Amino acid sequence: MSSMKKEEFFSKHDQRIIPKLQRAVIGIAGAGGLGSNVAISLTRAGIGELIIADFDKIEPSNLNRQQYFQNQIGLPKVAALKDNLEKISPFTRVKIYEVKLDKTNIIPIFKNVDILVEAFDKSEMKVMLIETWLGKFPKKPIIAASGLAGWGKNELIHTKQIDNLLICGDEESRVTEAISPLSPRVGIIANMQANLVLELLLSKI
Repeated sequence: MSSMKKEEFFSKHDQRIIPKLQRAVIGIAGAGGLGSNVAISLTRAGIGELIIADFDKIEPSNLNRQQYFQNQIGLPKVAALKDNLEKISPFTRVKIYEVKLDKTNIIPIFKNVDILVEAFDKSEMKVMLIETWLGKFPKKPIIAASGLAGWGKNELIHTKQIDNLLICGDEESRVTEAISPLSPRVGIIANMQANLVLELLLSKI
């Protein structure tokens, strides 16, 4: 059990933002390269609650860009991620669902979140999540990612907003046999997503 005090953890924060961060509930759909990195950043930022859903288990190839360790290979991603997040901070509650998300369970799992982060690999899953979410909650933001494979090309990475859909990435780079997702670009875009979460939450500070 951590003996760290809340005032110690938040000692470098602007004191005005702490209550808003601690009241926030953020959903993360996917716990891979994007989702695990988003979760780490939001936990370090001091978000009050994260709700994370994914059905995958950790494989050796995940370690090149995802926030896991060798001794966690074979474990469910959500369980391992929860453990890692709790090692960082006791001030973020982490609720996990080891399920494959679909049109029937997205709303029950994430209905109470303030903002949803899309963190899938496959384009068809991204589309399904976005359409399901905005169909039910058109006024609740969803932050997606598109175009994160490869390396370099920092100048192409941007954020696009269409009402309450925000998209981070270059919207072009696709994962192929020759172009894989690598840690720097995945991390940049995941942290753009996390930074947008904070921007939306704290816009009126």
